[in-house]
Amino acid sequence: MEKISEKIHSHDSSSESDSDHEKPSCSSTVQSKIFLLFGRVKIVHHVLGGGEPADVFLWRNKKISASVLSGATDIWVLFEPIDYNLLTLICHVSILCLALMFLWPNVHTSSTSKTPPCIPEVYLPEEPFIHVASALTIEINRAFKLLQDVASGRNLK
Repeated sequence: MEKISEKIHSHDSSSESDSDHEKPSCSSTVQSKIFLLFGRVKIVHHVLGGGEPADVFLWRNKKISASVLSGATDIWVLFEPIDYNLLTLICHVSILCLALMFLWPNVHTSSTSKTPPCIPEVYLPEEPFIHVASALTIEINRAFKLLQDVASGRNLK
């Protein structure tokens, strides 16, 4: 391009001044050739960050951009026209995750014909739990008795 522009400038009429015959710098010719819309100084890709998100916004990677657009459209259709609630969606997703967590080991062990791992039995004695429950019951009854005394006016402190 520079050679072509030099030949064009060399065949011009002699009415041009000597400063016009100087060789233009490479950066000025490149800058003049780039057409930036609305008088921008930076390219849109650099304004958007210049990475993968900018590629998605500018549709340079069409598969990822199309999947993002379809996912956003699906979410919009769920919440706006169908009137699906966020709490209901969270509950359904959590139920699905629990079902998958339950079914995955069962399907995996049956398809590979491996025996499930041996989980040891844990024996906890009954007496400490009975002592804790009875002590807790006594303290709760004392608190209820104190609340009853305050409510009836016998304990004014």
